[in-house]
Amino acid sequence: DDVVVFRTPPLSEPVTIAGPIRVRLYGSTDAPDTDFTAKLIDEYPASEAFPSGFALNLTDSICRGRYRNYRTEPDLLDPGEVYEFELELYPTANVFTPGHRIRLDISSSNYPRYDRNHNTGGDLYGDREHAVATNTLYHEADHPTHVELPIRPE
Repeated sequence: DDVVVFRTPPLSEPVTIAGPIRVRLYGSTDAPDTDFTAKLIDEYPASEAFPSGFALNLTDSICRGRYRNYRTEPDLLDPGEVYEFELELYPTANVFTPGHRIRLDISSSNYPRYDRNHNTGGDLYGDREHAVATNTLYHEADHPTHVELPIRPE
């Protein structure tokens, strides 16, 4: 319930990527701080070995709201305001073969890979208070959430 999934239809031809991956998303929250995470996934179709298919995580990243877009000083979020969040996923190379899907998962957490955000705006590591943040992801003409893939010719 807390992951937004973007995915292609099953591919009819191979798609090769190699290099840096960037996700630009537009989001809002009701909290003074929150995280947005992104995972690029090679989604395998159902097979004898994996009857439900298989999701291979290729690369991921996180953006802590108070440090959005590479800020060095914290800048808490105003609840309800739409912000741009830029995430640089680790560079990778992959061939998405026919029948596979290119998938991007957006969430607000990827624990235990990344530390939890308490969503309070308090001290990152000493805060004992926790709050649930309700986040909204925008995907429209004025707020074009998207992924930039380094597609290579065959």
